[in-house]
Amino acid sequence: MGGVVSRQVERGRDAVAKTLVAVRGTVVRRDARVVLTGVTVLYLGLYLYILGHLRFTGRGGFDYVVVSDPLSRMFQSTGTLAFEPVAGLVVGPLELLVAPMNVAIGGVLALLVGVNLAVSFLAWRQPAACGIGSGAKSSGLLAGLPALLSGTACCGPVVLVAVGIQASGVLIASFGFLVPAAALLLVGSLLYVGRKVDPTVAQRQTA
Repeated sequence: MGGVVSRQVERGRDAVAKTLVAVRGTVVRRDARVVLTGVTVLYLGLYLYILGHLRFTGRGGFDYVVVSDPLSRMFQSTGTLAFEPVAGLVVGPLELLVAPMNVAIGGVLALLVGVNLAVSFLAWRQPAACGIGSGAKSSGLLAGLPALLSGTACCGPVVLVAVGIQASGVLIASFGFLVPAAALLLVGSLLYVGRKVDPTVAQRQTA
């Protein structure tokens, strides 16, 4: 029994070590860096849009407003894993409600999605012998979908209604678990793909 546990621990350490090398490759390689940056920014934008904190007004100009006592209000909850905006910013056609805690949560998820797809990109660039198929390339994105559906306590039911599903009380309550579930799925996806990436591909710099 002890030998089995020891082998499992060793395999886990090996997977983590290989994944760290692959993650480093997303920064070293310019092509993977483009994937990482682009996906992270896009996902964070979508996350804030679904929360209702980012929208297109169609108007131009620049304006901003900050609430009184923003340091205390930024930690006030408006729902499960959703917090109070403390500032508003208008830049051209974009209007952003700035809620630092929501940006932090969305930023962590966005970075996990970005790293997942950047590592998947590295796996795709190496020979087919690595055993990565098209399903692995999309696993990071699919794991991040629950987080996009989480939003505030009222956002989830709106999404369900939009696709013709009547939300029950149990479903509504479950949206509070989607963000941590998404984070766990993304970490698991990253370890699964990262351990299969050839270290020489991850460390090879591009012009």
